[in-house]
Amino acid sequence: MKKNTQIDIPKGFRKIKIALVCTIGSFAVNAQQAPMFTHYMYNTLAVNPAYAGSRDALTITALHRSQWVDFAGAPSTQTITIHTPIKNRPIGLGLAVMNDKIGPVNNTSIIGSFSYMIKLNEKSKLALGVSGGINVLQARLNTLQLDQQVDPTFQNNIVNRVTPNFGIGAYYSRERFYAGISVPNLVESKISPTNQVNGTTLIGKEQRHYFFIAGTAINLSKNVIFKPTTLVKVTAAAPIQMDLTASFLLMNKVTLGAMFRTGDAAGVLVGFDIMSQFHIGYSYDWSYGLRTAKYNQGSHELMLRYDILTASKKQIHSPRYF
Repeated sequence: MKKNTQIDIPKGFRKIKIALVCTIGSFAVNAQQAPMFTHYMYNTLAVNPAYAGSRDALTITALHRSQWVDFAGAPSTQTITIHTPIKNRPIGLGLAVMNDKIGPVNNTSIIGSFSYMIKLNEKSKLALGVSGGINVLQARLNTLQLDQQVDPTFQNNIVNRVTPNFGIGAYYSRERFYAGISVPNLVESKISPTNQVNGTTLIGKEQRHYFFIAGTAINLSKNVIFKPTTLVKVTAAAPIQMDLTASFLLMNKVTLGAMFRTGDAAGVLVGFDIMSQFHIGYSYDWSYGLRTAKYNQGSHELMLRYDILTASKKQIHSPRYF
């Protein structure tokens, strides 16, 4: 679809680009602002600092998501997370870098995480985590195509607006089960364009999001493990969003799964362990229930995860399902 193709969008929106104003979300209304991921079960550190150090290695995960392919100004998100336990200490450290772009808006975050692990018994532990860092927002508002071409509210850009980011989380885990709750951004910073014209103000506000995650691994046979997982996202004045995923691990090598995201999409996932330390995954999901669904070709996601073992460890002693 061409960028300037006119489509039937409610409330007077005449062009695809103007729909992006809604996705800015933080301007004038409350809305979901956090990006979504189909591979959320591999991207846990991005939403819960208590996950840091939960694997028996230094773990690097990279993810790229292209959402609503062929839709002008569609979201594009990249994340890279690194975390590790500290030797002989109940401490985990992590770093998460994310870049999220949609239309004229680009948000980059750099977040460090610290977790403290409490051993509950021989099979389970509870980790408590905190995180801190910055968000850097840029919005080229004067590039939007508006119904009213002369609108002083959209004449000024947001340039490198830096806001603080602090989060907290808790993460309970066993070999075959985990559950966590977190608030990755406690500070609801206000944002507005620079050089306001004639007193016109477009005020934005970062919304606090609450995340709940859970998953388990169930043996169906010697070579088949069933891995149901979920992620629930809650924020003020927006519908609760839930991801439900059913994956099957075959011969401890191949992952096949299906996902459903309430109010948004359904899709499939595939993954392969190139070696015990290196996993690659791909997902594709189709939009449904959106007025824009027929104008895009779905969403693609590519994920890579690599575990770097210390010299004292030849291999991970027990499988890490999550």
